[in-house]
Amino acid sequence: MNPSIRSKLEQISDRYQEITALLADPAIQADANNFRDLSREYAQIEPLSLCYQRHVTAEAELHSAEEMLADPEMAELAEDACREARATLGELEPELQRLLLPRDPHDARNVYLEVRAGTGGAEAALFAGDLLRMYLRYAEQRRWKTEMVAESLGELGGYKEVVVRIIGQEVYSRLKFESGAHRVQRVPETESQGRIHTSACTVAILPEAESVDEFEINPSDLRIDTYRSSGAGGQHVNTTDSAVRITHLPSGVVVECQDERSQHKNKARAMSLLQARLLAAARESAAASQAEDRRLQVGSGDRSERIRTYNFPQNRVTDHRINLTLYKLDEIVQGALDQVIDPLQREHQAGQLAALSAE
Repeated sequence: MNPSIRSKLEQISDRYQEITALLADPAIQADANNFRDLSREYAQIEPLSLCYQRHVTAEAELHSAEEMLADPEMAELAEDACREARATLGELEPELQRLLLPRDPHDARNVYLEVRAGTGGAEAALFAGDLLRMYLRYAEQRRWKTEMVAESLGELGGYKEVVVRIIGQEVYSRLKFESGAHRVQRVPETESQGRIHTSACTVAILPEAESVDEFEINPSDLRIDTYRSSGAGGQHVNTTDSAVRITHLPSGVVVECQDERSQHKNKARAMSLLQARLLAAARESAAASQAEDRRLQVGSGDRSERIRTYNFPQNRVTDHRINLTLYKLDEIVQGALDQVIDPLQREHQAGQLAALSAE
């Protein structure tokens, strides 16, 4: 095991023993805030500390068994004990590494998925619709719920812009690497010469704010407009001014919500989306100062960078951040995104481990 990682594990184990003693102290128990904070820290480090204790025990058992190998009468028994101890260590070390990685505090949150058509005109809007369907099918497979927040339809179909809220377990942890520029290469339906066109869309994954207190917004900084939402026609046309547009004047951020028939619900949904966008902007600003230290742009939320290409003639998907190429585009656009997301997560974790070892 890397000495720096072992040192961190020993520090965490010492802290775990210290917190265990503190939580048994009546004076700590009488202080509700302190007791709550210590209990939360205890819950966070307990799995790692217990796993490390099992690792230390297995190391001691291996050392003892290796010493027994010198005794001919005990050699066979010692060899069995060595194999068992090494197998235990082999199982525990990857688990220790996983538990040692810093957890993104936003991982468990719901998200706002935003897809915007970029270069490519009508074809880009159609691609935005394809991307949305891909994410909705993925959400359905993971039994997440989805809610349409706002949409602006393309002239020939698809979307100029669409915003969807996704609700479920660990949504942000699975989708956070999707932020960025997505490029498509294919022959559009409107292309009579059979030429391949290249279009692009941007995707943003915004973690939902947990509460209004997390990112306080001054009401005087807001301009709130209401308007009549544009439906698909017929019975879906809303005849009241229930759609809401909120402008955050200091930043110029504008959000809209037109899905609900209640103006009150649309306003609440728009405020939640505004908080998510402002939080994301604050995080990106903070992350920009650390960009030079990153080996990868995985999860940076940099929407100006091309992250993935979907080549339909070759049935190929390429993720440019990790040089991953899969000839399974037909499966992926149907929602089989784990084939791309899992390698991204593994690469991200490898980078975190490398950073831990270098500290």
